Amino acid sequence: MIRDVGMGSDHPVAVQSMTNTDSHDVEATLAQVEQLAALGAAIVRVAAPDMDAVPAVAEVARRASVPIVADVHFDYRIAIAALEQGVDAVRINPGNIGGLEKLRAVVETAKAHDAAIRIGVNSGSVEKELLEKYGHPCAEAMVESLEKYVRFCEELGFKQLVLSVKSSDVPEM
Repeated sequence: MIRDVGMGSDHPVAVQSMTNTDSHDVEATLAQVEQLAALGAAIVRVAAPDMDAVPAVAEVARRASVPIVADVHFDYRIAIAALEQGVDAVRINPGNIGGLEKLRAVVETAKAHDAAIRIGVNSGSVEKELLEKYGHPCAEAMVESLEKYVRFCEELGFKQLVLSVKSSDVPEM
């Protein structure tokens, strides 16, 4: 569940989109969230590019009619702050936030706030050891990376996961 939207299992497909406003601008971002909701989006991602954006993204989450996922890159502390300030979920790429201990901190915070985590793995962030194993960022490497993070989260007793794998190479995808 992401707020009141069920995903997977017997739940219907939930359309998700992402804003392209400056996330620091609460009113513009909230207006775009509501436009997306009116067009059928059940969940909306909002970029949280830096720590300064977190209060604005959290305010959007408090006021939005649909669940808000903070889209975080590189800094696990932004994900933790967003969860602590009330976003419904975070989107992270464990391969670029600095290792399993930092992922553990995000998972523990999500558990404490009954929030979901979207694990996003993409061809541009496959771990060095998997690139060495497979020779390039291929589907097998991305799936192996995702499986590693899912197992880690489940070992911590966390299963509120949304999984995402993508490649910029269309045939590979």
